Amino acid sequence: MSYKFVAALVRANPSNVNKIRLSPGRCRSTAASTKSQEDKDQQLDECTVVETVPVELISQTRNVTNAQLNKIHIDFDNTQEAYKSKGNIELLRSLLVFKLCTIDVLVEKNKELMELSKKLFGQRMFEKLMKMTFYGQFVAGEDHNSIKPLIQKNQAFGVGAVLDYSVEEDLTQEEAEKKEMDSCVSEAEKESPDADHREKKYKAHRQFGDRRGGVISARTYFYADESKCDNQMETFINCIKASGGASADGFSAIKMTALGRPQFLLQFSEVLVKWRRFFNFLAAQQGKSEMMVLEQKLELEQLKESLTMLGVGAKDDIENWFTGEKLGLSGTIDLLDWNSLINDTTKISNLLMVPNLETGQLEPLLNKFTAEEERQMKRMLQRVDVLAKHALENGVRLMVDAEQTYFQPAISRLTLEMQRKFNREKPIIFNTYQCYLKEAYDNVTVDIELSRREGWFFGAKLVRGAYMYQERDRAKEIGYEDPINPDYEATNRMYHKCLEYVLEEIEHSRKANIMVATHNEDTVKFTLEKMNEMGLSPTENKVYFGQLLGMCDQISFPLGQAGFPVYKYVPYGPVNEVIPYLSRRAQENRGFMKGSQRERRLLWTELKRRVLGGQIFYKPVY
Repeated sequence: MSYKFVAALVRANPSNVNKIRLSPGRCRSTAASTKSQEDKDQQLDECTVVETVPVELISQTRNVTNAQLNKIHIDFDNTQEAYKSKGNIELLRSLLVFKLCTIDVLVEKNKELMELSKKLFGQRMFEKLMKMTFYGQFVAGEDHNSIKPLIQKNQAFGVGAVLDYSVEEDLTQEEAEKKEMDSCVSEAEKESPDADHREKKYKAHRQFGDRRGGVISARTYFYADESKCDNQMETFINCIKASGGASADGFSAIKMTALGRPQFLLQFSEVLVKWRRFFNFLAAQQGKSEMMVLEQKLELEQLKESLTMLGVGAKDDIENWFTGEKLGLSGTIDLLDWNSLINDTTKISNLLMVPNLETGQLEPLLNKFTAEEERQMKRMLQRVDVLAKHALENGVRLMVDAEQTYFQPAISRLTLEMQRKFNREKPIIFNTYQCYLKEAYDNVTVDIELSRREGWFFGAKLVRGAYMYQERDRAKEIGYEDPINPDYEATNRMYHKCLEYVLEEIEHSRKANIMVATHNEDTVKFTLEKMNEMGLSPTENKVYFGQLLGMCDQISFPLGQAGFPVYKYVPYGPVNEVIPYLSRRAQENRGFMKGSQRERRLLWTELKRRVLGGQIFYKPVY
């Protein structure tokens, strides 16, 4: 194995492995501003959505401290503005769909009822029925052309689109489990199941092979073969091109598990975890294990001696690790000083080497890789690179969705490498941080520190997370630490803590960018409050908001009409092929819909206002 890439691995991204702490000396304080909130002016008109109060910018990092900025408040109770893009039929559809989603028997038996409807009404009538109800509410259309009217209408009212081709395979549980086991277990493991010292978290387990279970608002891909991955890459490219054609500042979303065999993501995640532990081991040897992670600066000469004594390599070879690199110039090495991850000449299987702390030797994670496994790993990385280049060429920002924690270290690391390459002049690649994870704040802060040092634009999408129930069950059943925060309140605190940190980075340098992806009105209000305190203007296009199509319009549209960059996650695809997506949306959003009494109340309020005001045939004008 090339020692250059051993060094690259020791640098392994900390963002999704073991819990870490950050030095207050190296990172800014995240304490909330103590600036008092000024009272709202009395609204002069019942249709007023925003009101402005001149305040001074508080940022001390720019030469505009005496500038004035309008302080913006959004009225999320103003139904006339929230639903002005919707006709009365659309309001009635929303009320019907939201109500149906609260009826347990309909939700639990939705697949059977849809199959029965097909038989009773025929395919054409069934498709019309779906387009009048669930499909029409949550899906934009069947293809790129049919979704254009909806996208254009939303844009006219200040709301952009994140295109998401939402076709899912309609697999049985047994079929999904078989596909997962076939694609996540290597040939070496199949021949000698117990020969390799793999960690159980990063191995496939049949009882959790169907990754669709307990997942909220996230599509699931199962690997079939390389040609299918190529087809899925082409679908993502079409989404990117459509996003570029629809607007000048579009987004498109991708999933790593759609682009290759997930075996590599599992194995590479385990490698990153083990190299992170190796760094901790080296820090402990220098008496620095109790220090904050970014304060763990290893003395270079002492580090070389330790590695030589461990038998990791000869002294001359270890010297070559740092030759020609920007390492050790200060005589110390910290976690963010290590080399880049991959280049085009490296065998990918060479990256899957891990240190054995008992023997001091580097060992392959698996006993052998077949030539085809090597090619599969390489192709996944090539597909990711192709998508990033298309995003750059089309002026589209690419959001890499988060996935399960046993895949996520690799996904985050590969996304980080794309950011280092493509985010030099503007934010093109956005990583996703799941704030229900205990390590979310550490992930965000360490990645931001790396972006500062290397001078590229940090891009993040913050979500609460889509895999909580599945993650909890898997950790308990297989026997490893639950990665999820203990309760919803802890997740809220984590979300706000991460959000405030990124907002402070935006205030500090204007090189960070964030998508606040949430249906939580309190979180949106928290974001607006912090933006006002920090003097962050919506017109700077540094802070974006995101919600799912068909949900929380009372948040999206007032924000868009007030000048904030806000986007709907827009699923599309043929009716029959989107049915699995819709079926799981109904089941997984049942709890949310039961709690959406406020949204239903606002819809009724607007409908009554229109009827009483003589607007029975109201149609949006744009």
